[in-house]
Amino acid sequence: MEITVSIDAMGGDHGAHVTVPAALKFLKAHPDVNVVLVGLGDAIEAELKARHASAGPRLRVHHASEVVAMDEAPQLALKNKKDSSMRVAINLVKTGEAHACVSAGNTGALMATARFVLKMLPGIERPAIAKMLPTMRGSSCVLDLGANVDCTPAQLYQFGVMGAMLFGALNHRDNPSVGLLNIGSEEIKGNDAVKEAAELLRASKLNFYGNVEGDDIYKGTVDVVVCDGFTGNVALKTSEGLAKMIGQFLREEFSKSWWRKLIAVVAAPVLLSFRHRMDPRRLNGASLLGLRGIVVKSHGGADSFAFYCALEQALEEARSGVLHKITETLASHTALTATPAEPE
Repeated sequence: MEITVSIDAMGGDHGAHVTVPAALKFLKAHPDVNVVLVGLGDAIEAELKARHASAGPRLRVHHASEVVAMDEAPQLALKNKKDSSMRVAINLVKTGEAHACVSAGNTGALMATARFVLKMLPGIERPAIAKMLPTMRGSSCVLDLGANVDCTPAQLYQFGVMGAMLFGALNHRDNPSVGLLNIGSEEIKGNDAVKEAAELLRASKLNFYGNVEGDDIYKGTVDVVVCDGFTGNVALKTSEGLAKMIGQFLREEFSKSWWRKLIAVVAAPVLLSFRHRMDPRRLNGASLLGLRGIVVKSHGGADSFAFYCALEQALEEARSGVLHKITETLASHTALTATPAEPE
């Protein structure tokens, strides 16, 4: 089956300077994949020409006359920019011309536009932002990371289902373990919403581990960590800040004297290996789960390699049929009766 991915070529801090070379590398790596670059036609064509490439059977340029700014209010972008590269790229998924969409653009605008255009899957009340994070055992899927500040127990349960299906699809793993982020592992800990969510997860057919704490995320205690968007976003930003601090401290310590600089040269292979393992670019790409279409959000400051990794994730989701698995799993579970799907 040929997969087509639509790319918001203008999104992110660097726009076509990053998205176009990433798309070309993606096409070279996957002969059975097609790409649609959506955005300002002249800008995209200029980037292609600079790399001695051009549109063809597998690479199409779809002109969109508007661009959503990184600091633009989501509702204004949704209302006033109906021909933005972001919206047009998502529309291609809705019409079936593309199997997935990838954008490095404004997160709020992307979520609002994707939900408005694609609507929700049956059995899902709210979309969630899910991302793979590195752990001592490989990686874990954490959601929600900021789409929903307050969540009901039913919504947390739905996040568990979506996260399990996503992790299984990306890692080719059956029955991944699911944990609920809490202030303690005991069942009596947490607020009422978390306690009720734990009951729903425990009664479901998911491989529910129980409550997990913040340090369990990077231990890799479970494959999927479920939390509300407020908690998840704080945990994510804290982790990013810690990683930057560790990197800065290492650079400072190795540059304090000539002999430490010499030690740094000797330790270069170890430091490069450490850098590779901790490289956030390899796991770039956050999935907007719960929609009737695959949308992957790349980090706004991503370089071409990081954006390429987000494209790889979108492709894997499309090939694995993750949307069908989410719908099928929810339909087979009896732990929850959710609200009806949003109308077309």
